[in-house]
Amino acid sequence: MSFINHYTKGLLLAVAVISSMTLTSCKDEPDKYKSTDGHPTIKYIRCMSSEVHRWDDAADTEYTDGLLVTSASPGSTLAIIGDNLRSIYEIWFNDQKAALNQSTLTDNALFVTIPGKVPGMVTDKIYFVTTDRDTVKYDFKVVISAPVINSMVNEYAKAGSTQTLKGNYFIDDPGTPLTISFINADGELIPAEISSIAEDFTSVDIVIPEGAEAGPIVAKSVYGTSKSAFWYKDNRGLLFDFDTANGISDVVLDMHAWNGHTASAADETSIDGKYWQFGNGEVTTPGTADNGWPDESWNSFAYWPGNWESPETFKEYPRLYDLVDMSDWSNMTMKFEMCIPADHPWTGAALQIVFVGTDRTTNGPGGVDAYGNVIHVQTNDYLNDPAVPRALYRPWTATGSFDTDGEWITVSLPLAASFVYSYDGSLCSASMDKDSFASIWMALYGGGIEGSDCQTIIKIDNIRIVPNK
Repeated sequence: MSFINHYTKGLLLAVAVISSMTLTSCKDEPDKYKSTDGHPTIKYIRCMSSEVHRWDDAADTEYTDGLLVTSASPGSTLAIIGDNLRSIYEIWFNDQKAALNQSTLTDNALFVTIPGKVPGMVTDKIYFVTTDRDTVKYDFKVVISAPVINSMVNEYAKAGSTQTLKGNYFIDDPGTPLTISFINADGELIPAEISSIAEDFTSVDIVIPEGAEAGPIVAKSVYGTSKSAFWYKDNRGLLFDFDTANGISDVVLDMHAWNGHTASAADETSIDGKYWQFGNGEVTTPGTADNGWPDESWNSFAYWPGNWESPETFKEYPRLYDLVDMSDWSNMTMKFEMCIPADHPWTGAALQIVFVGTDRTTNGPGGVDAYGNVIHVQTNDYLNDPAVPRALYRPWTATGSFDTDGEWITVSLPLAASFVYSYDGSLCSASMDKDSFASIWMALYGGGIEGSDCQTIIKIDNIRIVPNK
Protein backbone atom coordinates (compact mmCIF):
# COMPACT_ATOMS: atom_id res chain seq x y z
CA MET A 1 0.00 0.00 0.00
CA SER A 2 1.46 3.35 -1.00
CA PHE A 3 1.92 6.17 1.51
CA ILE A 4 -0.60 8.41 -0.24
CA ASN A 5 -3.23 5.70 -0.65
CA HIS A 6 -2.79 4.74 2.99
CA TYR A 7 -3.44 8.24 4.21
CA THR A 8 -6.16 8.91 1.66
CA LYS A 9 -8.12 6.06 3.24
CA GLY A 10 -7.23 7.43 6.65
CA LEU A 11 -8.58 10.85 5.67
CA LEU A 12 -11.85 9.39 4.41
CA LEU A 13 -12.18 7.51 7.68
CA ALA A 14 -11.51 10.72 9.57
CA VAL A 15 -14.26 12.50 7.63
CA ALA A 16 -16.65 9.68 8.43
CA VAL A 17 -15.66 9.84 12.11
CA ILE A 18 -16.25 13.61 12.12
CA SER A 19 -19.71 13.20 10.59
CA SER A 20 -20.61 10.51 13.10
CA MET A 21 -19.24 12.52 15.99
CA THR A 22 -21.12 15.63 14.92
CA LEU A 23 -24.43 13.79 14.68
CA THR A 24 -23.86 12.09 18.03
CA SER A 25 -22.87 15.28 19.80
CA CYS A 26 -25.90 17.12 18.41
CA LYS A 27 -28.35 14.46 19.53
CA ASP A 28 -26.94 12.59 22.51
CA GLU A 29 -23.73 14.07 23.83
CA PRO A 30 -23.72 17.87 23.37
CA ASP A 31 -20.86 18.34 25.83
CA LYS A 32 -18.67 15.44 24.75
CA TYR A 33 -15.84 17.46 23.16
CA LYS A 34 -12.87 17.84 25.48
CA SER A 35 -9.49 19.27 24.72
CA THR A 36 -6.36 17.33 25.61
CA ASP A 37 -2.98 18.17 27.08
CA GLY A 38 0.39 17.77 25.46
CA HIS A 39 1.56 18.68 21.98
CA PRO A 40 0.10 17.79 18.56
CA THR A 41 2.02 15.82 15.96
CA ILE A 42 1.40 16.88 12.35
CA LYS A 43 1.83 14.07 9.81
CA TYR A 44 0.74 15.82 6.64
CA ILE A 45 -1.63 18.43 5.21
CA ARG A 46 -4.03 17.86 2.37
CA CYS A 47 -5.70 20.64 0.37
CA MET A 48 -9.46 20.05 0.30
CA SER A 49 -10.24 22.94 -2.05
CA SER A 50 -8.42 24.67 -4.86
CA GLU A 51 -6.37 27.78 -4.28
CA VAL A 52 -9.44 29.37 -5.94
CA HIS A 53 -10.64 28.38 -9.39
CA ARG A 54 -11.13 31.55 -11.42
CA TRP A 55 -12.92 31.83 -14.74
CA ASP A 56 -9.94 33.66 -16.23
CA ASP A 57 -7.29 31.13 -15.11
CA ALA A 58 -4.90 30.01 -17.82
CA ALA A 59 -5.73 26.70 -19.47
CA ASP A 60 -2.63 25.05 -17.99
CA THR A 61 -3.32 26.20 -14.40
CA GLU A 62 -2.60 23.40 -11.91
CA TYR A 63 -4.81 23.08 -8.83
CA THR A 64 -4.12 21.22 -5.58
CA ASP A 65 -7.58 19.82 -4.84
CA GLY A 66 -7.10 16.81 -2.57
CA LEU A 67 -3.30 16.72 -2.88
CA LEU A 68 -0.72 16.67 -0.14
CA VAL A 69 0.62 20.20 0.06
CA THR A 70 3.27 22.31 1.75
CA SER A 71 1.77 25.55 0.46
CA ALA A 72 -1.62 26.97 -0.53
CA SER A 73 -3.34 30.27 -1.16
CA PRO A 74 -5.57 32.32 1.19
CA GLY A 75 -9.10 30.93 1.24
CA SER A 76 -7.99 27.33 0.71
CA THR A 77 -9.47 24.70 3.03
CA LEU A 78 -6.94 22.31 4.51
CA ALA A 79 -7.25 18.93 6.21
CA ILE A 80 -4.49 18.60 8.79
CA ILE A 81 -3.82 14.98 9.74
CA GLY A 82 -1.85 13.94 12.82
CA ASP A 83 -2.10 12.85 16.44
CA ASN A 84 -3.40 14.56 19.58
CA LEU A 85 -4.88 17.39 17.52
CA ARG A 86 -7.43 18.19 20.21
CA SER A 87 -4.58 19.73 22.15
CA ILE A 88 -4.70 22.63 19.67
CA TYR A 89 -6.28 25.80 21.01
CA GLU A 90 -5.39 28.29 18.24
CA ILE A 91 -3.98 28.16 14.70
CA TRP A 92 -2.00 30.97 13.07
CA PHE A 93 -0.77 31.19 9.49
CA ASN A 94 2.15 33.62 9.64
CA ASP A 95 0.63 36.44 11.74
CA GLN A 96 -3.00 35.74 10.77
CA LYS A 97 -5.27 33.82 13.11
CA ALA A 98 -7.54 31.19 11.56
CA ALA A 99 -10.98 30.17 12.78
CA LEU A 100 -10.86 26.87 14.68
CA ASN A 101 -14.07 24.83 14.51
CA GLN A 102 -13.99 22.42 17.46
CA SER A 103 -17.15 20.64 16.29
CA THR A 104 -15.16 19.06 13.42
CA LEU A 105 -11.95 18.49 15.40
CA THR A 106 -10.80 15.00 16.33
CA ASP A 107 -7.57 13.63 17.70
CA ASN A 108 -6.44 12.80 14.18
CA ALA A 109 -8.08 15.31 11.80
CA LEU A 110 -8.54 19.06 11.77
CA PHE A 111 -10.16 21.16 9.04
CA VAL A 112 -9.24 24.82 8.70
CA THR A 113 -9.45 27.60 6.10
CA ILE A 114 -6.42 29.79 5.52
CA PRO A 115 -7.31 33.39 6.44
CA GLY A 116 -7.98 35.61 3.46
CA LYS A 117 -6.12 38.60 4.81
CA VAL A 118 -2.61 39.20 3.52
CA PRO A 119 -0.04 38.64 6.31
CA GLY A 120 1.87 41.62 7.62
CA MET A 121 4.84 39.45 8.59
CA VAL A 122 5.72 36.41 6.48
CA THR A 123 7.42 33.56 8.33
CA ASP A 124 6.20 30.62 6.18
CA LYS A 125 5.02 28.81 9.31
CA ILE A 126 1.82 27.50 10.82
CA TYR A 127 1.73 28.06 14.58
CA PHE A 128 -0.32 25.59 16.61
CA VAL A 129 -0.98 27.05 20.05
CA THR A 130 -1.84 24.33 22.58
CA THR A 131 -4.21 24.36 25.51
CA ASP A 132 -1.09 24.67 27.68
CA ARG A 133 -0.19 27.82 25.68
CA ASP A 134 2.86 26.23 24.13
CA THR A 135 3.49 26.71 20.40
CA VAL A 136 4.29 24.05 17.83
CA LYS A 137 5.66 25.31 14.49
CA TYR A 138 5.12 23.64 11.13
CA ASP A 139 6.69 24.68 7.83
CA PHE A 140 3.97 25.85 5.45
CA LYS A 141 3.91 28.63 2.87
CA VAL A 142 0.86 30.80 2.26
CA VAL A 143 1.18 31.67 -1.42
CA ILE A 144 0.07 35.21 -2.18
CA SER A 145 -1.20 35.81 -5.69
CA ALA A 146 0.02 38.42 -8.11
CA PRO A 147 -2.34 41.41 -8.14
CA VAL A 148 -5.80 40.59 -9.54
CA ILE A 149 -7.70 43.33 -11.44
CA ASN A 150 -11.36 42.39 -11.73
CA SER A 151 -13.09 45.61 -12.71
CA MET A 152 -12.84 49.33 -13.36
CA VAL A 153 -15.69 51.76 -12.71
CA ASN A 154 -15.33 53.41 -16.12
CA GLU A 155 -13.37 51.46 -18.73
CA TYR A 156 -13.40 54.45 -21.10
CA ALA A 157 -12.32 57.04 -18.53
CA LYS A 158 -10.29 59.95 -19.88
CA ALA A 159 -6.59 60.40 -19.27
CA GLY A 160 -5.96 62.44 -16.14
CA SER A 161 -9.07 61.18 -14.35
CA THR A 162 -8.92 59.18 -11.12
CA GLN A 163 -10.42 55.71 -11.31
CA THR A 164 -10.84 52.81 -8.89
CA LEU A 165 -9.61 49.36 -9.84
CA LYS A 166 -11.21 46.55 -7.85
CA GLY A 167 -9.69 43.13 -7.29
CA ASN A 168 -7.24 41.78 -4.72
CA TYR A 169 -3.61 41.60 -3.62
CA PHE A 170 -2.73 45.21 -4.45
CA ILE A 171 0.30 45.01 -2.14
CA ASP A 172 2.81 47.84 -2.02
CA ASP A 173 6.02 46.34 -0.66
CA PRO A 174 8.75 48.84 0.32
CA GLY A 175 11.33 46.85 -1.61
CA THR A 176 9.11 46.24 -4.66
CA PRO A 177 6.46 48.96 -4.92
CA LEU A 178 3.12 48.19 -6.57
CA THR A 179 2.86 49.47 -10.15
CA ILE A 180 -0.21 49.84 -12.37
CA SER A 181 0.52 50.39 -16.06
CA PHE A 182 -1.41 51.08 -19.25
CA ILE A 183 -0.37 50.47 -22.85
CA ASN A 184 0.48 53.30 -25.24
CA ALA A 185 0.19 53.45 -29.04
CA ASP A 186 3.58 51.75 -29.44
CA GLY A 187 2.61 48.85 -27.18
CA GLU A 188 4.82 50.09 -24.37
CA LEU A 189 3.83 50.18 -20.70
CA ILE A 190 3.26 53.62 -19.18
CA PRO A 191 2.82 53.80 -15.39
CA ALA A 192 -0.22 55.28 -13.72
CA GLU A 193 0.00 57.39 -10.59
CA ILE A 194 -1.28 55.47 -7.56
CA SER A 195 -3.16 57.77 -5.21
CA SER A 196 -4.35 55.25 -2.59
CA ILE A 197 -4.57 51.54 -1.80
CA ALA A 198 -7.31 49.98 0.33
CA GLU A 199 -6.18 48.59 3.68
CA ASP A 200 -7.44 45.13 2.71
CA PHE A 201 -5.65 45.35 -0.67
CA THR A 202 -8.90 44.85 -2.65
CA SER A 203 -8.90 48.16 -4.51
CA VAL A 204 -6.51 50.82 -5.71
CA ASP A 205 -7.16 54.37 -6.92
CA ILE A 206 -5.08 55.42 -9.92
CA VAL A 207 -4.76 58.39 -12.27
CA ILE A 208 -4.95 57.30 -15.90
CA PRO A 209 -1.76 58.42 -17.66
CA GLU A 210 -1.65 60.54 -20.80
CA GLY A 211 -1.15 58.41 -23.87
CA ALA A 212 -3.02 55.36 -22.56
CA GLU A 213 -4.56 53.41 -25.42
CA ALA A 214 -6.76 50.32 -25.83
CA GLY A 215 -5.41 47.26 -24.07
CA PRO A 216 -5.28 45.34 -20.79
CA ILE A 217 -4.07 46.99 -17.58
CA VAL A 218 -0.90 45.51 -16.09
CA ALA A 219 -0.34 45.22 -12.33
CA LYS A 220 2.98 44.25 -10.75
CA SER A 221 3.81 43.63 -7.10
CA VAL A 222 6.41 41.76 -5.10
CA TYR A 223 4.27 38.64 -5.70
CA GLY A 224 4.20 38.79 -9.50
CA THR A 225 2.68 40.42 -12.58
CA SER A 226 -0.80 40.08 -14.08
CA LYS A 227 -3.07 41.62 -16.70
CA SER A 228 -6.71 42.58 -16.41
CA ALA A 229 -9.14 40.31 -18.23
CA PHE A 230 -10.94 43.39 -19.54
CA TRP A 231 -9.33 46.05 -21.71
CA TYR A 232 -9.13 49.77 -21.12
CA LYS A 233 -11.01 51.44 -24.01
CA ASP A 234 -11.77 48.00 -25.41
CA ASN A 235 -12.22 48.24 -29.19
CA ARG A 236 -12.11 44.56 -30.07
CA GLY A 237 -15.87 44.20 -30.57
CA LEU A 238 -16.96 47.82 -30.88
CA LEU A 239 -20.32 48.06 -32.66
CA PHE A 240 -21.55 51.61 -32.04
CA ASP A 241 -19.49 54.54 -30.82
CA PHE A 242 -21.79 57.09 -32.54
CA ASP A 243 -18.81 59.08 -33.84
CA THR A 244 -17.39 57.13 -36.70
CA ALA A 245 -20.19 55.46 -38.52
CA ASN A 246 -19.38 52.26 -36.70
CA GLY A 247 -16.61 51.06 -34.49
CA ILE A 248 -15.32 48.67 -37.14
CA SER A 249 -16.81 49.46 -40.55
CA ASP A 250 -17.30 52.79 -42.28
CA VAL A 251 -21.08 52.55 -42.73
CA VAL A 252 -23.39 55.12 -41.16
CA LEU A 253 -25.30 53.43 -38.35
CA ASP A 254 -26.68 56.44 -36.50
CA MET A 255 -30.23 55.62 -37.54
CA HIS A 256 -31.04 52.47 -39.44
CA ALA A 257 -34.40 51.43 -38.03
CA TRP A 258 -37.46 53.18 -36.60
CA ASN A 259 -35.64 55.43 -34.17
CA GLY A 260 -37.16 58.78 -33.32
CA HIS A 261 -33.88 60.68 -33.12
CA THR A 262 -30.22 60.45 -34.01
CA ALA A 263 -27.15 60.42 -31.78
CA SER A 264 -26.63 63.46 -29.58
CA ALA A 265 -23.83 65.80 -30.58
CA ALA A 266 -20.66 65.87 -28.51
CA ASP A 267 -20.91 68.21 -25.54
CA GLU A 268 -19.31 68.89 -22.16
CA THR A 269 -20.90 65.73 -20.73
CA SER A 270 -19.50 63.43 -23.45
CA ILE A 271 -17.22 60.57 -22.59
CA ASP A 272 -15.97 60.17 -26.15
CA GLY A 273 -17.65 62.41 -28.73
CA LYS A 274 -21.29 61.72 -29.65
CA TYR A 275 -23.53 59.39 -27.64
CA TRP A 276 -27.04 57.94 -27.69
CA GLN A 277 -29.63 59.26 -25.25
CA PHE A 278 -32.79 57.67 -23.86
CA GLY A 279 -35.25 60.29 -22.58
CA ASN A 280 -34.82 64.05 -22.77
CA GLY A 281 -35.84 65.08 -19.26
CA GLU A 282 -39.38 65.93 -20.39
CA VAL A 283 -40.80 62.76 -21.97
CA THR A 284 -42.33 60.54 -19.26
CA THR A 285 -41.21 56.94 -19.10
CA PRO A 286 -44.02 54.88 -17.50
CA GLY A 287 -42.94 52.88 -14.46
CA THR A 288 -45.55 50.18 -14.97
CA ALA A 289 -44.47 46.55 -14.91
CA ASP A 290 -46.46 45.61 -18.01
CA ASN A 291 -44.96 46.30 -21.38
CA GLY A 292 -47.43 48.22 -23.48
CA TRP A 293 -45.24 49.76 -26.18
CA PRO A 294 -42.19 52.01 -25.81
CA ASP A 295 -42.15 55.65 -26.84
CA GLU A 296 -39.95 55.21 -29.89
CA SER A 297 -39.20 58.92 -30.15
CA TRP A 298 -36.94 58.95 -27.07
CA ASN A 299 -37.06 55.51 -25.49
CA SER A 300 -35.53 53.28 -28.15
CA PHE A 301 -32.46 52.60 -30.24
CA ALA A 302 -32.43 50.04 -33.01
CA TYR A 303 -30.25 48.84 -35.85
CA TRP A 304 -31.42 46.43 -38.55
CA PRO A 305 -29.05 45.09 -41.23
CA GLY A 306 -29.69 45.36 -44.94
CA ASN A 307 -30.47 48.14 -47.38
CA TRP A 308 -33.41 46.99 -49.53
CA GLU A 309 -31.11 45.23 -51.99
CA SER A 310 -32.49 42.49 -54.19
CA PRO A 311 -31.11 40.07 -53.33
CA GLU A 312 -29.82 41.43 -50.01
CA THR A 313 -26.05 41.08 -49.51
CA PHE A 314 -25.71 42.98 -46.18
CA LYS A 315 -22.54 44.52 -47.57
CA GLU A 316 -23.49 48.14 -46.97
CA TYR A 317 -25.35 47.62 -43.71
CA PRO A 318 -23.89 44.41 -42.26
CA ARG A 319 -25.28 41.96 -39.77
CA LEU A 320 -23.69 42.52 -36.37
CA TYR A 321 -22.12 39.07 -36.45
CA ASP A 322 -20.35 40.14 -39.66
CA LEU A 323 -18.52 42.68 -37.50
CA VAL A 324 -17.89 40.58 -34.39
CA ASP A 325 -17.30 36.83 -34.37
CA MET A 326 -20.18 35.48 -32.26
CA SER A 327 -19.39 31.78 -32.63
CA ASP A 328 -18.44 31.65 -28.93
CA TRP A 329 -21.19 34.06 -27.83
CA SER A 330 -21.90 32.28 -24.52
CA ASN A 331 -18.41 33.28 -23.35
CA MET A 332 -18.81 36.93 -24.29
CA THR A 333 -20.14 40.06 -22.58
CA MET A 334 -22.04 43.07 -23.87
CA LYS A 335 -20.65 46.33 -22.48
CA PHE A 336 -21.39 50.02 -22.80
CA GLU A 337 -20.75 53.21 -20.87
CA MET A 338 -23.70 54.93 -19.21
CA CYS A 339 -24.32 58.33 -17.62
CA ILE A 340 -27.46 59.43 -15.73
CA PRO A 341 -27.62 62.92 -14.19
CA ALA A 342 -28.71 63.11 -10.55
CA ASP A 343 -31.62 65.46 -11.35
CA HIS A 344 -33.13 63.00 -13.87
CA PRO A 345 -32.89 59.60 -12.11
CA TRP A 346 -34.14 56.29 -13.46
CA THR A 347 -37.04 55.00 -11.32
CA GLY A 348 -39.07 52.68 -13.53
CA ALA A 349 -39.04 50.46 -16.65
CA ALA A 350 -36.36 48.07 -17.83
CA LEU A 351 -33.86 48.76 -20.56
CA GLN A 352 -34.80 45.80 -22.72
CA ILE A 353 -31.96 44.71 -25.00
CA VAL A 354 -32.96 42.36 -27.80
CA PHE A 355 -30.82 40.70 -30.47
CA VAL A 356 -32.56 38.80 -33.28
CA GLY A 357 -31.48 37.17 -36.52
CA THR A 358 -32.39 38.08 -40.08
CA ASP A 359 -35.22 35.54 -39.86
CA ARG A 360 -37.01 38.01 -37.54
CA THR A 361 -36.21 41.38 -39.12
CA THR A 362 -34.07 43.17 -41.70
CA ASN A 363 -34.08 46.62 -43.21
CA GLY A 364 -35.83 45.49 -46.36
CA PRO A 365 -38.85 43.76 -47.92
CA GLY A 366 -37.91 40.21 -46.98
CA GLY A 367 -37.56 37.36 -49.43
CA VAL A 368 -34.34 35.42 -49.95
CA ASP A 369 -30.92 36.96 -49.43
CA ALA A 370 -27.89 36.52 -51.67
CA TYR A 371 -26.83 33.47 -49.63
CA GLY A 372 -30.10 31.56 -50.03
CA ASN A 373 -31.52 32.36 -46.59
CA VAL A 374 -35.14 33.35 -46.12
CA ILE A 375 -35.13 36.77 -44.42
CA HIS A 376 -37.91 38.71 -42.74
CA VAL A 377 -39.50 41.92 -43.86
CA GLN A 378 -38.76 45.09 -41.90
CA THR A 379 -40.73 44.84 -38.62
CA ASN A 380 -40.56 45.32 -34.89
CA ASP A 381 -43.27 42.85 -33.90
CA TYR A 382 -40.71 40.58 -32.22
CA LEU A 383 -40.18 43.10 -29.42
CA ASN A 384 -43.17 41.81 -27.44
CA ASP A 385 -42.79 38.19 -28.47
CA PRO A 386 -42.43 36.16 -25.24
CA ALA A 387 -40.33 33.57 -27.09
CA VAL A 388 -37.59 36.10 -27.91
CA PRO A 389 -34.90 36.12 -25.15
CA ARG A 390 -33.49 39.43 -23.99
CA ALA A 391 -31.64 41.21 -21.20
CA LEU A 392 -33.65 43.33 -18.76
CA TYR A 393 -31.32 45.91 -17.24
CA ARG A 394 -33.03 47.44 -14.16
CA PRO A 395 -30.45 48.87 -11.73
CA TRP A 396 -33.07 51.09 -10.05
CA THR A 397 -34.81 48.10 -8.44
CA ALA A 398 -32.28 47.88 -5.59
CA THR A 399 -33.29 51.23 -4.05
CA GLY A 400 -36.17 52.46 -6.22
CA SER A 401 -34.00 55.07 -7.94
CA PHE A 402 -30.72 55.03 -9.83
CA ASP A 403 -28.36 57.63 -11.24
CA THR A 404 -24.62 57.96 -11.75
CA ASP A 405 -24.46 61.54 -10.47
CA GLY A 406 -23.58 62.65 -13.96
CA GLU A 407 -20.50 60.41 -14.12
CA TRP A 408 -19.88 57.71 -16.71
CA ILE A 409 -19.76 54.07 -15.61
CA THR A 410 -19.26 50.81 -17.49
CA VAL A 411 -22.20 48.39 -17.66
CA SER A 412 -21.35 44.70 -18.20
CA LEU A 413 -23.97 42.13 -19.22
CA PRO A 414 -22.60 38.59 -19.72
CA LEU A 415 -24.57 37.22 -22.65
CA ALA A 416 -25.17 33.71 -21.32
CA ALA A 417 -26.39 34.91 -17.91
CA SER A 418 -28.22 38.11 -18.89
CA PHE A 419 -30.08 37.35 -22.11
CA VAL A 420 -32.48 34.81 -20.61
CA TYR A 421 -35.68 36.79 -19.97
CA SER A 422 -38.98 37.30 -21.68
CA TYR A 423 -40.47 40.79 -21.95
CA ASP A 424 -42.52 40.36 -18.75
CA GLY A 425 -39.57 39.47 -16.52
CA SER A 426 -40.11 35.71 -16.59
CA LEU A 427 -37.46 33.32 -17.85
CA CYS A 428 -37.67 32.81 -21.59
CA SER A 429 -38.28 29.29 -22.88
CA ALA A 430 -36.15 29.93 -25.98
CA SER A 431 -32.40 30.41 -26.16
CA MET A 432 -30.05 32.36 -28.40
CA ASP A 433 -27.45 31.17 -30.88
CA LYS A 434 -24.74 32.86 -32.91
CA ASP A 435 -27.20 33.75 -35.69
CA SER A 436 -29.31 35.75 -33.21
CA PHE A 437 -26.78 38.57 -33.29
CA ALA A 438 -27.74 40.19 -36.58
CA SER A 439 -29.64 43.21 -35.23
CA ILE A 440 -30.22 45.03 -31.95
CA TRP A 441 -33.10 46.88 -30.32
CA MET A 442 -32.72 48.67 -26.98
CA ALA A 443 -36.02 49.95 -25.59
CA LEU A 444 -36.88 51.54 -22.24
CA TYR A 445 -40.22 50.13 -21.08
CA GLY A 446 -42.00 47.48 -18.99
CA GLY A 447 -39.93 44.55 -17.79
CA GLY A 448 -42.09 42.93 -15.13
CA ILE A 449 -41.21 45.02 -12.06
CA GLU A 450 -43.33 47.95 -10.90
CA GLY A 451 -41.50 51.25 -10.57
CA SER A 452 -42.53 54.88 -10.80
CA ASP A 453 -42.87 57.22 -13.74
CA CYS A 454 -39.77 59.24 -14.49
CA GLN A 455 -38.40 61.90 -16.81
CA THR A 456 -35.05 60.21 -16.93
CA ILE A 457 -32.02 60.92 -19.09
CA ILE A 458 -29.84 57.91 -19.86
CA LYS A 459 -26.77 58.46 -22.04
CA ILE A 460 -24.91 55.49 -23.49
CA ASP A 461 -21.81 55.13 -25.62
CA ASN A 462 -19.34 52.54 -26.96
CA ILE A 463 -21.69 49.55 -27.34
CA ARG A 464 -19.48 46.50 -27.74
CA ILE A 465 -19.38 42.72 -27.34
CA VAL A 466 -16.09 41.37 -26.01
CA PRO A 467 -14.65 38.06 -24.76
CA ASN A 468 -15.04 37.32 -21.06
CA LYS A 469 -11.28 36.83 -20.87
